[in-house]
Amino acid sequence: MPPYNILIVEDSPTMRQLISFALKRLRVVRIVEANDGVDGLKKLSAEKFDLIFTDINMPIMDGLKLVSLVRTDSNYKATPIVVITTEGAQEDRERALALGANAYITKPIQPNNILDVAKRLLKIV
Repeated sequence: MPPYNILIVEDSPTMRQLISFALKRLRVVRIVEANDGVDGLKKLSAEKFDLIFTDINMPIMDGLKLVSLVRTDSNYKATPIVVITTEGAQEDRERALALGANAYITKPIQPNNILDVAKRLLKIV
């Protein structure tokens, strides 16, 4: 089974490490990290990803802007996007999903949550 390419866009190195660590338990994934939305877009234009995890609150370009830009790119229209954020308010969740996110996880994150969402979106049994 070919590895899945997963992009983690998160400005906190600690959070990136936590998400990355959880996803590596899948064994069939290759993880690429970006430290903000602009860096994330650069990486998205350089190679193809099967799943994107993004934080909302980041400097330069936030995660919601990233989600809306990714959704206008024909290569990524169908790529699942998971928003991970400290913003637990219902309107933030609705906005992220309306922009095209497939899942919304609030911090503090649980590694099993990350794994379950990744498996479901990548259709890994």
